[in-house]
Amino acid sequence: MSATIVTPGKKLGNVQEYNVGPGTYKRNNYIYSSTLGEIYITNDPEKKLPCISVVKEKEQSIIPEVDSIVTGKIIRVNPKMATLVIMVVGNKPCKDDFQGIIRVQDVRATEKDKVQIYRSFRPGDIVRARVISLGDRHSYYLTTAENELGVIFAQSISGETMIPISWQQMMCPKTKVMEYRKCAKPN
Repeated sequence: MSATIVTPGKKLGNVQEYNVGPGTYKRNNYIYSSTLGEIYITNDPEKKLPCISVVKEKEQSIIPEVDSIVTGKIIRVNPKMATLVIMVVGNKPCKDDFQGIIRVQDVRATEKDKVQIYRSFRPGDIVRARVISLGDRHSYYLTTAENELGVIFAQSISGETMIPISWQQMMCPKTKVMEYRKCAKPN
């Protein structure tokens, strides 16, 4: 019976034959599958009956594609670019680690020559961006050159969540100190 794929609700046996394990449930003295996956039967020397469980197959991780919206955390900033770890693609969390780069010319659509990365992003900021190309083998190239894209969460030096007050400034509600960021327009 091992390595058989079952769907939720499939009757696996009765409680006189098996103990209930992960991915299963008991109803009216029968054991049913609660998830899609493979059946595994394990013998536990401390228990009389073998344990039956259903284990999900490993889910595929979502991969960023050109034009997809991603959310990530800034990990490094230098004068030419900001590097971030992509955590979410669309509305789905990433199971694998992907790295993205926002180059100075991709921060905003206008006045590209006046952009300073240090006035747009800081390490620890959570940023919403769009994938513009697959980049090199290490990183995706991202842009924040739209109103809806940019910093969506930032913390001040005092540890408070900052509040956007314009498209390029955020303020600490505790200390009232203003810091420059490329802010995303709230949805």
